[in-house]
Amino acid sequence: MAISIRLSRGGSKKRPYYRIVVADARSPRDGKYLEKIGTYNPLLAKDSIERIVLDSDRARHWLSVGAQPTDRVARFLDAAGIRERAQRSNPHKGEPGEKAKERAEERAEKARAAAAAVAAPADATSETAEA
Repeated sequence: MAISIRLSRGGSKKRPYYRIVVADARSPRDGKYLEKIGTYNPLLAKDSIERIVLDSDRARHWLSVGAQPTDRVARFLDAAGIRERAQRSNPHKGEPGEKAKERAEERAEKARAAAAAVAAPADATSETAEA
């Protein structure tokens, strides 16, 4: 049975409140869980003590048993000093897509053509002024 440490959403519409739970990976997000090991309230200030409440002993226990934390919970565990989170690298994150690259290339081509068109009549007028 695959066990995950993840967030289970509570709270009303547009007022999220999460439980940090240990659950079977196949169970629904807000469904049945094995144990609640903490809470997360994203509406509180980032420096607030009550924003993330975590039972570190139980988290260590479940990690030792083989539970896999989700990305967000892994961040919480790293901040609490329970488990180090490996830094992830996405070198293509800020890179535009293919269509955006094509559009940028077309704009650059039009700008070069416009600059050439502006430069060509200026050269013609300078030649007539010299004669």
